[in-house]
Amino acid sequence: MLSELQKKLDYVNAYRENRLKTAQDVLENPSLFSALVSICFSPEDKNNHKACWILEFVSYEELQWLQPHLDFFCSNLKVLKDESAMRPIAKIVQLLVKSHYKKSENSIKLSEENLQDCIEASFDWLINDTKVATKAYSLRTLYILGNYYDWIHPELKVILDKDFGDHSAAYKAVAKEVLKKIK
Repeated sequence: MLSELQKKLDYVNAYRENRLKTAQDVLENPSLFSALVSICFSPEDKNNHKACWILEFVSYEELQWLQPHLDFFCSNLKVLKDESAMRPIAKIVQLLVKSHYKKSENSIKLSEENLQDCIEASFDWLINDTKVATKAYSLRTLYILGNYYDWIHPELKVILDKDFGDHSAAYKAVAKEVLKKIK
Protein backbone atom coordinates (compact mmCIF):
# COMPACT_ATOMS: atom_id res chain seq x y z
CA MET A 1 0.00 0.00 0.00
CA LEU A 2 1.26 3.47 -0.88
CA SER A 3 2.30 5.69 1.99
CA GLU A 4 0.74 9.10 2.53
CA LEU A 5 3.93 10.71 1.24
CA GLN A 6 4.04 8.54 -1.90
CA LYS A 7 0.46 9.58 -2.70
CA LYS A 8 1.43 13.24 -2.33
CA LEU A 9 4.51 12.77 -4.53
CA ASP A 10 2.40 11.16 -7.25
CA TYR A 11 0.68 14.52 -7.71
CA VAL A 12 3.79 16.71 -7.62
CA ASN A 13 4.82 18.32 -10.89
CA ALA A 14 7.52 20.81 -11.85
CA TYR A 15 5.39 23.89 -11.10
CA ARG A 16 6.93 25.79 -8.21
CA GLU A 17 3.59 26.35 -6.45
CA ASN A 18 2.88 22.63 -6.62
CA ARG A 19 6.25 21.72 -5.15
CA LEU A 20 5.90 24.37 -2.44
CA LYS A 21 2.49 23.01 -1.42
CA THR A 22 3.91 19.51 -0.91
CA ALA A 23 6.93 20.92 0.93
CA GLN A 24 4.52 22.79 3.20
CA ASP A 25 2.70 19.51 3.87
CA VAL A 26 6.01 17.99 5.01
CA LEU A 27 6.85 21.04 7.12
CA GLU A 28 3.46 20.71 8.83
CA ASN A 29 3.93 16.93 9.27
CA PRO A 30 7.56 16.35 10.31
CA SER A 31 6.83 12.63 10.64
CA LEU A 32 7.00 12.50 6.81
CA PHE A 33 10.58 13.78 6.73
CA SER A 34 12.46 10.49 7.22
CA ALA A 35 10.50 8.84 4.42
CA LEU A 36 11.17 11.86 2.19
CA VAL A 37 14.93 11.56 2.71
CA SER A 38 14.77 7.84 2.06
CA ILE A 39 12.87 8.27 -1.22
CA CYS A 40 15.41 10.87 -2.38
CA PHE A 41 18.10 8.22 -2.41
CA SER A 42 16.00 5.43 -3.91
CA PRO A 43 16.66 5.85 -7.64
CA GLU A 44 14.37 2.92 -8.42
CA ASP A 45 11.44 4.90 -6.97
CA LYS A 46 9.55 6.71 -9.74
CA ASN A 47 9.10 9.70 -7.42
CA ASN A 48 12.73 9.95 -6.38
CA HIS A 49 13.40 13.20 -8.26
CA LYS A 50 10.16 14.72 -6.95
CA ALA A 51 11.22 13.86 -3.39
CA CYS A 52 14.51 15.70 -4.05
CA TRP A 53 12.58 18.78 -5.23
CA ILE A 54 10.54 18.74 -2.04
CA LEU A 55 13.57 18.13 0.19
CA GLU A 56 15.21 21.22 -1.30
CA PHE A 57 12.25 23.43 -0.33
CA VAL A 58 11.98 21.85 3.12
CA SER A 59 15.73 22.39 3.62
CA TYR A 60 15.37 26.13 3.02
CA GLU A 61 13.06 26.25 6.04
CA GLU A 62 14.32 23.43 8.30
CA LEU A 63 17.86 22.50 7.28
CA GLN A 64 18.56 21.24 10.81
CA TRP A 65 16.02 18.44 10.25
CA LEU A 66 18.74 16.81 8.15
CA GLN A 67 21.18 16.60 11.09
CA PRO A 68 20.15 13.07 12.21
CA HIS A 69 20.16 11.91 8.57
CA LEU A 70 23.55 13.32 7.53
CA ASP A 71 25.46 10.04 7.44
CA PHE A 72 22.79 8.48 5.22
CA PHE A 73 22.41 11.63 3.09
CA CYS A 74 26.12 12.20 2.48
CA SER A 75 27.09 8.57 1.95
CA ASN A 76 24.35 8.16 -0.67
CA LEU A 77 25.13 11.23 -2.79
CA LYS A 78 26.88 8.95 -5.29
CA VAL A 79 23.71 6.90 -5.98
CA LEU A 80 22.03 9.83 -7.72
CA LYS A 81 22.09 9.59 -11.51
CA ASP A 82 18.98 11.54 -12.56
CA GLU A 83 19.62 15.22 -13.38
CA SER A 84 16.29 16.18 -11.84
CA ALA A 85 17.44 14.65 -8.54
CA MET A 86 21.04 15.88 -8.64
CA ARG A 87 20.30 19.60 -9.00
CA PRO A 88 18.25 20.02 -5.80
CA ILE A 89 20.57 17.73 -3.85
CA ALA A 90 23.62 19.72 -5.04
CA LYS A 91 21.88 22.84 -3.72
CA ILE A 92 21.22 21.13 -0.37
CA VAL A 93 24.88 20.09 -0.18
CA GLN A 94 25.80 23.76 -0.67
CA LEU A 95 23.37 24.78 2.11
CA LEU A 96 24.79 22.10 4.45
CA VAL A 97 28.40 23.11 3.83
CA LYS A 98 27.61 26.81 4.30
CA SER A 99 25.81 26.04 7.54
CA HIS A 100 28.60 23.78 8.79
CA TYR A 101 31.14 26.60 8.59
CA LYS A 102 28.83 29.20 10.10
CA LYS A 103 29.51 29.65 13.77
CA SER A 104 26.00 29.67 15.18
CA GLU A 105 24.09 27.43 17.53
CA ASN A 106 21.73 26.31 14.74
CA SER A 107 24.50 25.38 12.33
CA ILE A 108 24.73 21.89 10.88
CA LYS A 109 27.57 19.71 12.15
CA LEU A 110 29.08 17.59 9.38
CA SER A 111 31.57 14.88 10.29
CA GLU A 112 34.88 14.62 8.44
CA GLU A 113 33.43 11.66 6.54
CA ASN A 114 30.35 13.70 5.60
CA LEU A 115 32.59 16.48 4.33
CA GLN A 116 34.66 14.02 2.28
CA ASP A 117 31.45 12.63 0.72
CA CYS A 118 30.38 16.18 -0.16
CA ILE A 119 33.76 16.94 -1.71
CA GLU A 120 33.73 13.74 -3.76
CA ALA A 121 30.16 14.21 -5.00
CA SER A 122 30.77 17.88 -5.85
CA PHE A 123 33.88 17.08 -7.89
CA ASP A 124 32.04 14.23 -9.62
CA TRP A 125 29.13 16.50 -10.56
CA LEU A 126 31.55 19.18 -11.72
CA ILE A 127 33.67 16.98 -14.01
CA ASN A 128 30.96 14.65 -15.30
CA ASP A 129 28.34 15.43 -17.90
CA THR A 130 25.77 17.10 -15.66
CA LYS A 131 23.66 20.15 -16.32
CA VAL A 132 24.91 23.64 -15.57
CA ALA A 133 22.85 24.24 -12.39
CA THR A 134 24.30 21.15 -10.71
CA LYS A 135 27.79 22.22 -11.78
CA ALA A 136 27.22 25.77 -10.49
CA TYR A 137 26.13 24.57 -7.04
CA SER A 138 29.10 22.18 -6.98
CA LEU A 139 31.52 24.96 -7.89
CA ARG A 140 30.24 27.18 -5.10
CA THR A 141 30.31 24.30 -2.61
CA LEU A 142 33.89 23.41 -3.55
CA TYR A 143 34.90 27.06 -3.27
CA ILE A 144 33.63 27.12 0.34
CA LEU A 145 35.30 23.80 1.14
CA GLY A 146 38.54 25.04 -0.44
CA ASN A 147 38.77 27.67 2.28
CA TYR A 148 39.30 24.80 4.75
CA TYR A 149 41.04 22.16 2.58
CA ASP A 150 44.10 23.70 0.95
CA TRP A 151 44.22 21.25 -1.97
CA ILE A 152 40.72 22.04 -3.31
CA HIS A 153 41.24 25.53 -4.77
CA PRO A 154 44.27 24.51 -6.89
CA GLU A 155 42.32 21.48 -8.21
CA LEU A 156 39.30 23.64 -8.89
CA LYS A 157 41.41 26.18 -10.77
CA VAL A 158 42.87 23.46 -13.02
CA ILE A 159 39.41 22.10 -13.84
CA LEU A 160 37.92 25.53 -14.49
CA ASP A 161 40.85 26.68 -16.65
CA LYS A 162 40.71 23.45 -18.69
CA ASP A 163 36.93 23.29 -19.17
CA PHE A 164 36.07 26.97 -19.37
CA GLY A 165 35.68 27.22 -23.15
CA ASP A 166 33.47 24.13 -23.41
CA HIS A 167 30.57 25.43 -21.36
CA SER A 168 27.56 27.71 -21.48
CA ALA A 169 27.45 31.37 -20.54
CA ALA A 170 25.80 30.48 -17.22
CA TYR A 171 28.63 28.08 -16.31
CA LYS A 172 31.24 30.65 -17.38
CA ALA A 173 29.65 33.31 -15.18
CA VAL A 174 29.89 31.11 -12.07
CA ALA A 175 33.37 29.91 -13.05
CA LYS A 176 34.57 33.53 -13.40
CA GLU A 177 33.05 34.40 -10.03
CA VAL A 178 34.86 31.49 -8.34
CA LEU A 179 38.15 31.97 -10.21
CA LYS A 180 38.22 35.65 -9.20
CA LYS A 181 37.92 34.61 -5.54
CA ILE A 182 40.61 31.90 -5.62
CA LYS A 183 43.34 33.67 -7.61
